[in-house]
Amino acid sequence: MMIYAQNTASMPPNQAAPIGTLATGVYMQERTPNFTQGDLRETGNSTDIALLQGNMPVNEETGRAGALFFNVTNENGEQRYTRNGSWTVDGDGALVTAEGHYILGTDGNTINVGNEHFIVGENGVIETEEGMIAGQIGVAFAGNPESLVREGGGLYRLGEGEDELPDALEVEEANFQLNQGFLEGANIDAAQTMAEMNSAFRTFEANQKVLQAYDQSMDKAVNEVGRLG
Repeated sequence: MMIYAQNTASMPPNQAAPIGTLATGVYMQERTPNFTQGDLRETGNSTDIALLQGNMPVNEETGRAGALFFNVTNENGEQRYTRNGSWTVDGDGALVTAEGHYILGTDGNTINVGNEHFIVGENGVIETEEGMIAGQIGVAFAGNPESLVREGGGLYRLGEGEDELPDALEVEEANFQLNQGFLEGANIDAAQTMAEMNSAFRTFEANQKVLQAYDQSMDKAVNEVGRLG
């Protein structure tokens, strides 16, 4: 860092050129969302709906399986996607997310369930308390979910120039079911994460010792080898 800063005080910010290949050893790793299936936990709430993915088609370009999302709207009424199934019923009887975003059916319209006493089938068809069919929850299939752009409130949107996601019911190789009274939990393996963190810490300790050895060598070179008797 001293080499980097030397004789650069008068240069404009972000234009100071480094000398050599000295680096801090710290970098920001790419953050890629993990859309693999998480464990389901039972809540008993009729407005909680969990997506349970079965076999998903594999993207030939990325080598990763696709993922499913609920069709919702944002505050501006624009098409969005989410995995969060913690919903509620608003004052008009419409099915909405906790943030008030409307849940869309397979027909692209909002779903009016009247109240919380409704039944959701495994295929997403909703039956109201009166026994009427209110609609079918829209589920979209993303062949390359990593290309989706994250927004606030657990929402995702399409990237620039991307086509609208197809209905999962029309994708033959995509198998799934909806589970009422359940929510999808985190898809992270805590034990594996702890093991990876410990491994990273041990590697950091090893690198730290190497740097200390270099520092001691340079100290001797400056204070002992270069001393004139």
